[in-house]
Amino acid sequence: MNRASGILNDLIGRVADTGRGLMKSAPQDDIFDICEALLSGKGEATGLAQARVIFDRYAALSAEKKQVFFATLRDRFGVDRAKTEAAYNAQELSLRALHAASEPRSQELIRRLNRAPGGTLKLVAMRQDLLAFMDKDASLKPLDDDFRHLFSSWFNRGFLELRSIDWNTSAAVLEKIIRYEAVHEISGWSDLRRRVAAPDRRLYAFFHPALLDDPLIFVEVALTPSIPGNIDDILASERKMLTPDQALTAVFYSISNCQDGLRGISFGNFLIKQVVEELRRDFGKLTTFVTLSPVPGLRKWALAQVADKALPERLAKIVEQAEAGNTTADLAELTAHYMLVARSARGGATDPVARFHLGNGARLERIHPNADKSERGQAASWGVMVNYLYDLATIERNHEAYSTADDIIASTQVRRLLKTR
Repeated sequence: MNRASGILNDLIGRVADTGRGLMKSAPQDDIFDICEALLSGKGEATGLAQARVIFDRYAALSAEKKQVFFATLRDRFGVDRAKTEAAYNAQELSLRALHAASEPRSQELIRRLNRAPGGTLKLVAMRQDLLAFMDKDASLKPLDDDFRHLFSSWFNRGFLELRSIDWNTSAAVLEKIIRYEAVHEISGWSDLRRRVAAPDRRLYAFFHPALLDDPLIFVEVALTPSIPGNIDDILASERKMLTPDQALTAVFYSISNCQDGLRGISFGNFLIKQVVEELRRDFGKLTTFVTLSPVPGLRKWALAQVADKALPERLAKIVEQAEAGNTTADLAELTAHYMLVARSARGGATDPVARFHLGNGARLERIHPNADKSERGQAASWGVMVNYLYDLATIERNHEAYSTADDIIASTQVRRLLKTR
């Protein structure tokens, strides 16, 4: 935490403490009545205190009552119809006034809650709960739309700070890196040291001033002589290390989103592009920027296709062989079909990691069977991994092709894997 943020948080906390003494609500008051009071009040100290009480009351709710809380916010703090109709029927219709009048009251409530000490982080945690309930209750989506709308503004690129994480970074941040790693588990401090202290390894993270030393997303980078095709070569505890001036390739081998409550708020496209610029500045010999990425949806998709008898017989046989543990199965061809032919119901690539990188303008460059022997890698894709190439000369063109026409940009080497017989 920087000194200015600490001073500001202390000040806000003191104001909120003062506001508690000014509040007229009693301990037994309904949480929704306090929400109404927060929306109608104008006092700064009282508002901070009310927001803090709402967070405290919410934290004490059971899971069942939290779901009721969200449903009530959706229903009771939606659009004020009378106010909206009055703005629409005004003698001189103002579209700006109509827009302001039609905003759900829940959006203003979220804004005011955000002013409380630690309010942003608490709202992120609150949305994490909301997303969990939405998995079974899609009717809560309008409330989530309010969160997404505000979070997209609060967490836009202009507020994010890129930091290079190394062995001198605070232990509190390093512990979070270990905990948040979502692709290739960090087994302890020695493993972390190999990833952040070795001369041919780098780690970069985005931070937001409201979340202090809690990262939003981070990327791990290996500096290598060429494009890798096996994750063990990168993660091995005993490996020959390069000096940075020997490296020609930067490999993004793990990207982890840290805050579940910010799901759907995109940071990764900014992160990779800025990290590329940082690496180009610091290591002038780098010419190639690629990922070594998992294919998390491959096995689940393939088994579903076999069950539905939707695959050509040749590909169905490959799935059968892979399930039987046959490491000679032509998984490269199956993966090429999955990547280039299969399509998500909402358009674009079926694989979630592919959607991310292709949407950022990368090109599907190579497919590597038997690249990940870990239990997670085998369960997700029988160990298949792929490289996405970030070619700075074509990123924007690739992005436009994927975003506007669902074109999946792939190398000739990958396209040749598709067979028509």
